Amino acid sequence: MGLKEKLKSDPRLKEFILWTLTPNRNPRPRLWVRWFLNPFFHKKGSGSLIRCRSRIDVFPYNKFQVGKNSTVESFTVINNGAGDVIIGDNARVGIGSVIIGPVSMGNGSGLGQHVFISGFNHGYSDGTQNSGKQALVVKPVIIEDEVHIGANSVVTAGVRIGYRTQIGAGSVVTKDIPAFSVAVGNPCRVIKRFNQEKGVWEKV
Repeated sequence: MGLKEKLKSDPRLKEFILWTLTPNRNPRPRLWVRWFLNPFFHKKGSGSLIRCRSRIDVFPYNKFQVGKNSTVESFTVINNGAGDVIIGDNARVGIGSVIIGPVSMGNGSGLGQHVFISGFNHGYSDGTQNSGKQALVVKPVIIEDEVHIGANSVVTAGVRIGYRTQIGAGSVVTKDIPAFSVAVGNPCRVIKRFNQEKGVWEKV
């Protein structure tokens, strides 16, 4: 029996191992995890920068990668407890943004200030229980290459944003947005598409 199967079959063992990684009421990695485990599991590309004062709550059991020449600005929060967080090459995460995995950001992508992206929701199907006690509903967010998301936007679980799309500031993205689009609003909707034959942006 492998380690994962053993953990699934023994809830007490699973609970103990999780407790060694993070306190029950404070879901962030313990100091020894950050110092001695994470450096062996997570990847940081050459020329990349994670500025000080960021809260990088990442665990060794899921991926956390920052590509080459990418920047994570100050006061950012990143958490991979529910799934991988992958940031591509030449990407930028703006000041005060929050990324909760599973989230994948493509090469050359960028977030403005205070963007919130989460790859899960708290389950609420059982109306007799607090949603905080129900299983998470995990749906990865995929941000393709060269996508830019304006300041104060929200991207909800399960959304895919296509190549070279621009999301306007303050948008709430609840559905997939196709490539070569300009999309804005709450809920976010496409207002322009790039006509590759004519080489111009056209209103939708």
